[in-house]
Amino acid sequence: MKTIKRDEVSQYAGYESAPTDWFDVKQEQINQFADCTLDHQFIHIDPAKAKETPFGTTIAHGFLSLSMLSHFSEQFGLVIEGTYMGVNYGFDSVRFISPVKVNSRIRAHAKTLEIIEKNPGQFMSKTEVTVEIEGEDKPALKAVWIGMQMVA
Repeated sequence: MKTIKRDEVSQYAGYESAPTDWFDVKQEQINQFADCTLDHQFIHIDPAKAKETPFGTTIAHGFLSLSMLSHFSEQFGLVIEGTYMGVNYGFDSVRFISPVKVNSRIRAHAKTLEIIEKNPGQFMSKTEVTVEIEGEDKPALKAVWIGMQMVA
């Protein structure tokens, strides 16, 4: 994460971070996500059945790809000096564009749209995030993610 000064937050509207490192999506992770969410649809966990679909293999849950934003934000996130807590505030939009096939590599591209002080010491940020699939023309997803930082 990149640390920024409180009085410089307005300068980060439009800031684009470098792409994150690649992450390998493995079947074990997909299975674990299926267990956590109780979503055991065959396209996620049954390689033999999934091979017969247009995907040709198992695919990650869309929500698994979305949940990886927490991991990727460690590399693209901006943290304001003095932050003692950050919380997920939700999304303005999320679109799942292309499936993430098992053994694919994904990474995130992020652009800070805005950071505003909603209340004294409470800074809300909106970040446009695209999750790229290595070797694919279309991304896995696009989202506008909202976060809140509590700053002392």
